[in-house]
Amino acid sequence: MKQLIIVESPHKATTIQNYLGQSYKVVASKGHVCDLPQKTLGIDMEHDFEPQYIISPEKQKTIDYLVKEVKKYDRVYLATDPDREGEAISWHLKNCLGLKDDKIRIEFNEISKNAVLKAMENPREINDDLVNSQQARRVLDRLVGYKISPILSRRIKSGSSAGRVQSAALKMIVERENEIRNFVPEEYWNMAAMLYKEGDKRVKANLIKANLVEYGKKKIKVEKGDLADEIASLMQNASYFVDAVKKGTSTSRPAPPFTTSTLQQEANHKLGMSSDRAMRVAQQLYEGVTITGEGQHALVTYIRTDSVRISPDFAAKTLHYVKEKYGDKFAPARPNIYKTSEKAQDAHEAIRPISLERTPESLKDKIDRDSYRLYKLIYERYLASQMTAAEFYTMTVHITGETTGKPLGFAVKGKSVKFKGFTAVYTATSDKEEDKDELGTMPDLKEGDKFELAEVVKEQKFTTPPPRYNDATLIKALEENGIGRPSTYASIISVIAKREYTEKQGKNLAPTQLGETVCQYMQNYFPTVMDLSFTARLETKLDLVAEGGEEWHNLVKVYYNHLAKYIEYASKTGGPNLMPAVETDVVCEKCGAKMVIKEGKHGKFLSCPNYPKCKNIKNIHEQVGVCPKCGGAIEKRVSKAGKTFYGCANYPKCDFVTWDLPAPHLCPKCGSLMNVRTRNYEKKYVCANSECKHVETPSEE
Repeated sequence: MKQLIIVESPHKATTIQNYLGQSYKVVASKGHVCDLPQKTLGIDMEHDFEPQYIISPEKQKTIDYLVKEVKKYDRVYLATDPDREGEAISWHLKNCLGLKDDKIRIEFNEISKNAVLKAMENPREINDDLVNSQQARRVLDRLVGYKISPILSRRIKSGSSAGRVQSAALKMIVERENEIRNFVPEEYWNMAAMLYKEGDKRVKANLIKANLVEYGKKKIKVEKGDLADEIASLMQNASYFVDAVKKGTSTSRPAPPFTTSTLQQEANHKLGMSSDRAMRVAQQLYEGVTITGEGQHALVTYIRTDSVRISPDFAAKTLHYVKEKYGDKFAPARPNIYKTSEKAQDAHEAIRPISLERTPESLKDKIDRDSYRLYKLIYERYLASQMTAAEFYTMTVHITGETTGKPLGFAVKGKSVKFKGFTAVYTATSDKEEDKDELGTMPDLKEGDKFELAEVVKEQKFTTPPPRYNDATLIKALEENGIGRPSTYASIISVIAKREYTEKQGKNLAPTQLGETVCQYMQNYFPTVMDLSFTARLETKLDLVAEGGEEWHNLVKVYYNHLAKYIEYASKTGGPNLMPAVETDVVCEKCGAKMVIKEGKHGKFLSCPNYPKCKNIKNIHEQVGVCPKCGGAIEKRVSKAGKTFYGCANYPKCDFVTWDLPAPHLCPKCGSLMNVRTRNYEKKYVCANSECKHVETPSEE
């Protein structure tokens, strides 16, 4: 029997083809084949919001090819990704290709030969509930985008647009920025006594840092300088001795295996990967990476999941592997089970390696660097999650400083490893807190031990504002607020950046002036879209559709009827144009009027004010720096993909280009380009020449 398998990705098709050999043919749809039309709403508003799908123009050749291929085979399987989007793609493929059989849908959580063959033994019908959930999401997103975006374009900036989920995320970023602006720092003082045990040599290795915790036998937070001075004076003449030693043990349990959200967070925190980059690499690990000498193989399970569940069979195999590699003490009596969030769909396992025999060390020089680093992160996190807890010795020492006035209380704490447990998975270079041996550097202290003062530590500090979101912390916040789902976090961040609503300040996300203006306008005229709790409730409703508990047409109708009154109000009374045109001295050569500066989706441009009678326009580029190659102006430009870059105005004679924002002048020391860098909210100009290392703080404008 000749059998055809249709998947989404050509990469995935190649991996499965390698596993199954020539007995089957595996081809790819290359993603969605049908969608709403690009230039019209594509939703029948008069007939229950029914979507009007078309074959995407760029996919017509793919459909024509698949139609011919289907005719050659006795059996066709649709093996798109095991989620709502994948289910919808299979549904469109079945309709477009005229497939008559009902049980043609197969799904698998991992791309391995056994998993694919097992899925083919149990084909099922397409899940209409999953399809309807995807349809509801697509229709809702189209309604928000097509109904609100034209209003934003008229009132704020041409090309501005709104998104059902992205707008809520933008609100979170803007609100955090306002918290930072409105933050008033408060003074406090860290105080400690640097002590030597009586009789010890006065060498650095014998120093003990005892932190002040009490004044007059009451817990204290030193908030004023005069109080800090008063206490410091008492410390200078105090008599120090140990009056309590508490020794004990503590345990630390391993973290659960990765979900999509936690993987993106850790990839950003530990590897410095953006969420978008982490998901691209994770997708490759799921679909298959090229292993030197072996060809293409998949390494991890499906990477879009909000569950921490592990299949019982694989968990049992893991315990056996742990016992063999580390010893019986490192394996729990039963597999560790973690509680999945109540908000999770729990449709798939957590992200884990397909085979524990594929250790990171065995792949280090055989796959590309990013794939290795992310695979190592996934592998170690999973393996550690199935091991015993780490155990530690702990010690807390209370030291009293007797004075002529109120007594002072100090604390010294430390811990050391009693049993490594799951931490044995991680390397010696790990920065995990569990790896630190603090007791090993502390003397053996007991009650009655006396000390001599070496130094009083008195540090003035100020409370700091909440940090701006970065990719990791924003994803965590989105998940906690129920905004978006695992498959959408990376796209949410990339979309608002592409629209120039946010910009990177180092690794952090800050709103642009445009982003703040859009946010404020949306808050004033479309509060429902900006309401985090409302957006989260809608996500829950979409989940109910996927579970068969909600009718999707009705969900769209209720939401849109609620939104329509805001659309009507904003269309009629949406306020003045918040980004008015600015007149220039440039004369329109077609009609003689003075041209004005306008904002489009690709930046500023010159336009004739007599539009539409006169449609003359000219490009205009913002000058941001000096070209280090020819001395010409560096201009801000936008690529066809919508990304901002900076290039010499003398192109093509001069081909200088950079992705980094240049400073307004060249380096005064070496003449190289200076780049703008922002760290801890402070702007610096940094020489791009690594050998020069010249840094400036720009003067206030």
